[in-house]
Amino acid sequence: MRAAVLNGQNEPLVIEDLRTADVGPHDIRLRIDASGVCHSDLSVKNGSVPMALPVILGHEGAGTVLEVGPAVSRVATGDRVICSFTPTCGNCWFCLHDQSNLCVMPGASTVRALRADGTTISGMAGLGTFSDELVIPEWQAVRVQTDLPSEQLALIGCGITTGVGAALNTARVQPGSTVAVIGCGGVGQSVVQGARIAGAARIIAIDPVEMKRKTAERFGATDLIDPTPGDTIGQVKALTGGRGADYSFEVIGLPETMVQAFNVARRGGTVVMVGMPRLDATVTFPAFNMFAQEKKVLGSLYGSANVRRDFPRYVELAETGRLDLDSMVTRRIKIDDVNDAFRAMEGGEVIRSVIV
Repeated sequence: MRAAVLNGQNEPLVIEDLRTADVGPHDIRLRIDASGVCHSDLSVKNGSVPMALPVILGHEGAGTVLEVGPAVSRVATGDRVICSFTPTCGNCWFCLHDQSNLCVMPGASTVRALRADGTTISGMAGLGTFSDELVIPEWQAVRVQTDLPSEQLALIGCGITTGVGAALNTARVQPGSTVAVIGCGGVGQSVVQGARIAGAARIIAIDPVEMKRKTAERFGATDLIDPTPGDTIGQVKALTGGRGADYSFEVIGLPETMVQAFNVARRGGTVVMVGMPRLDATVTFPAFNMFAQEKKVLGSLYGSANVRRDFPRYVELAETGRLDLDSMVTRRIKIDDVNDAFRAMEGGEVIRSVIV
């Protein structure tokens, strides 16, 4: 197998020839057909999210089953699957209480490949989709039946599920409501689409990059705000009769934009934290306002998803034209171009680069 390996923080990824891990009783071996390059991959690369090295990056992927272990029951050879970066064992307390995105099944540090000298290499989030093959447990793959291109299916594995799910599952956006989205990268664009699908009347896209604001407009944003000049809160309130947004989504992961999301929400509004912060980041909200304004602050991990329910649901929404996956893919690249994909991401040039 060929894989893009991170050997040191802030170092370029190195394309290596590796041997896949052995297929265990509950494992499946996949051909990875497409993998999105997500900002979370960058967070591991630059050390914002510490991870034991070396590691194969990539956690947003779709592929085809090549081999299954003897105890596998959920998928079969030849099936198309979308990878899930959170396991779904189906048996723990969280899975049984409709919070399978919080499943306690371990997997994040599992060995995914070996070098010729026997060195073991783990995969990011228990996956490692920056590779052409991958061995994972069956509970990290969801079978889908569709003719959608693999580069579109891959996005469901992270960005779409995280963003659309934040709107539909975590916040449960109501028809006719007002939504503000702070940060319009791949996940933010998905929040915009989720709010549109939910029937929000006004969707305010907030991002300093003009390309991202214009893309959000194509996905359903009704108002665009460049936060660079300042007074973002005032601009949101001016669009909402002075109240603020019914729902605000922070999709960057910075304490200052989390506070901003709190402040753009109206009294009694819902604030949803979608962006992944550094492990050492902290955020402070005014305690009295939490009490007196009755704002609800919600964390959203993986869009509060039940992947076995939601992955097929998002496929159907895409097949019927309600969810636009194709426009999310800015660039289709080969694995050798992965380092340039990070450069383009940091430069604000893309919504998503996808390795195919």
